[in-house]
Amino acid sequence: MAATKKPLNIGLVGYGFMGRTHSNGYKRVGDFFDSGHRPVLKAVCGRSQEAAQAFADRWGYESVETDWRKLIARPDIDAIDICTPNNSHAEIAIAAAEAGKMILCEKPLAMDMVEGQKMVEAVEKAGVPNTVWYNYRRVPAVTLAKQFIEEGRLGRIFHYRANFLQDWTINAELPQGGAGLWRMDAAAAGSGVTGDLLAHCIDTALWLNGAITTVTAMTETFVKERKHNLTGKVEPVTIDDACSFLCRFDNGSLGLFESTRYARGHKALYTFEINGEKGSLKWDLHDLHRLEYFDYGDEGITRGWRSIHVTDPDHPYMKAWWVPGLQIGYEHTFVHQVADFLAGLDGGKPTSPTFREALATQAVCDAVLDSAELGQWQTVVPV
Repeated sequence: MAATKKPLNIGLVGYGFMGRTHSNGYKRVGDFFDSGHRPVLKAVCGRSQEAAQAFADRWGYESVETDWRKLIARPDIDAIDICTPNNSHAEIAIAAAEAGKMILCEKPLAMDMVEGQKMVEAVEKAGVPNTVWYNYRRVPAVTLAKQFIEEGRLGRIFHYRANFLQDWTINAELPQGGAGLWRMDAAAAGSGVTGDLLAHCIDTALWLNGAITTVTAMTETFVKERKHNLTGKVEPVTIDDACSFLCRFDNGSLGLFESTRYARGHKALYTFEINGEKGSLKWDLHDLHRLEYFDYGDEGITRGWRSIHVTDPDHPYMKAWWVPGLQIGYEHTFVHQVADFLAGLDGGKPTSPTFREALATQAVCDAVLDSAELGQWQTVVPV
């Protein structure tokens, strides 16, 4: 049966952590989801021939390249998957679009709105399928939250609050830059927690609650200087270690967002809560298969928060997996995104978030950073 499916030859650029998650998605999707397309791990590209070959051997890629331009030029490559540091997203994506390749790009879309707009223009001019890997949309409980909101179960929304907390950079001796720590270097990452962590929170918020119109923010860099792995010199740290912002949504609700890498005891605490006139929702990445729901319409003596174990076949995505009560995890969100991308190819429909949709998240990130620098409210540029 697999032989009758149209192959989708993947060219992966980058072989780090995200390269692994994407590769796992491509390898597993056909085992659980039906599609007219079949991902083929055709080539992986990285600067180190040895490291790229080791990755290819482990994950089953057929070939290796050390120049992404050669990868894009190959006629046997259908889709380019970008898993590189943020400062290379735009150049690779624009070249891939001009070559007529489909593109799946890691988040955030770009270093800033200027780059992001060029990427959007390139993919829309070329008419190539495109998406950005904001995978938390594909957590079944988060997708169920979207369903509840669209059904009107919360009524008018008043508040949206989210945080994403980590603690891995507290050590003042930790260097910045280089292959493993490029997220600590603004030249490669563009920003710190704003683009790395808050971008996830913002994308989810835009998807669930609509456009953000204005923001006021503050950021902090707790360690001002670190040794740079590439230069060997102690240099200023220009990323944000922590960021908090208030915002207004287009629907009139208020937002409160916080992210830091200095919350001791938290490795990846991502939570959100939404309060409406008829009810509320909350979700926690550490308990990702559960959606907490409060319905004010319940009878008074039994009214209270309920915990929905999102594992039944009528819950989003779960029909493809196990029997009720057996949950799935983080890696499955990437399987879901691949499944949705393939379904989009089957039906000729875009896979959300597209580059243009991801540009809206970039616009909020830019406004947040501008607000923190200027110390005043900023209007989010509409996309």
